[in-house]
Amino acid sequence: MTEHVRTAVVTAGTGGIGLETAVGLAARGWDVTVVGRDARRGDAAVARIDAGAGRPAGRFLAADLSSLAETRDLGGKLAAEGALHLLVNNVGGMWTRRWESADGIEGSIALNHLSPLVLTETLIEALAAAAPSRIVNVTSAAIAAAVPVFEEAEPPGPHYGLAATGRAKLAHLAHTMDLAERLKDRGVAVFAADPGAAATDNAGEMTADILPPQLRPHWEQIKQGVSAPVADAARAPLFAATDPSLTGRTGVLIGPAGAPDDTLLQHLTPEVAEAVRRWTPTLTA
Repeated sequence: MTEHVRTAVVTAGTGGIGLETAVGLAARGWDVTVVGRDARRGDAAVARIDAGAGRPAGRFLAADLSSLAETRDLGGKLAAEGALHLLVNNVGGMWTRRWESADGIEGSIALNHLSPLVLTETLIEALAAAAPSRIVNVTSAAIAAAVPVFEEAEPPGPHYGLAATGRAKLAHLAHTMDLAERLKDRGVAVFAADPGAAATDNAGEMTADILPPQLRPHWEQIKQGVSAPVADAARAPLFAATDPSLTGRTGVLIGPAGAPDDTLLQHLTPEVAEAVRRWTPTLTA
């Protein structure tokens, strides 16, 4: 990658919203490292990033971010390269069936909360070295379906993918706001970005079973809601990553329209934030 160019890392950047974000960054002059599990998809992503930028702007690094050990290894590798101007924590997802990571952690928690938390921690010094720099954590309106109980690893009762992802994203939104406060004097701004619903590969794999029973009568309406072009969904993370109007600000949530929108923050009460602070260390210990 070219020296003296702003550098960015985008997780889950070989497809969907992550790739569209990476392409947008490269077109704006950034060098972008995309992280994913599949080398073939990684090569295709880099080719598209480079073509959109009109120069060699992309790089692929392989890592399974559902594994906290691999996530730490990736962070160590990136940190060793020096200053980093932007981290976009896009990794995450929603699944119909419950699954566990290699660490024995429910998958929604592992990928939507713990993985970006662990990666960010390994890169804080690199981000501070590039100050003013930014962290963008991709969030989700699934937060509205969360059961905000953080006394055990998972709440009691049946597993529903929408609620599980919402709970993990709510936990990470709490972490995002805490991190913004923690890093505000180090020149690292922290933002949450809600891309809204879009026709991603992940959305295409969902079935009605992902919903709690009371929401299943609305399944057809919900499916229509995830038909928006994926490129449009990159508007929020790109705004959070690059817009000059955010200079000097931190702890701001960007909505799907690509503008500050604190709607999801109504779910983040002081009680929830404190519960998440107690709960998260029990999962990463």
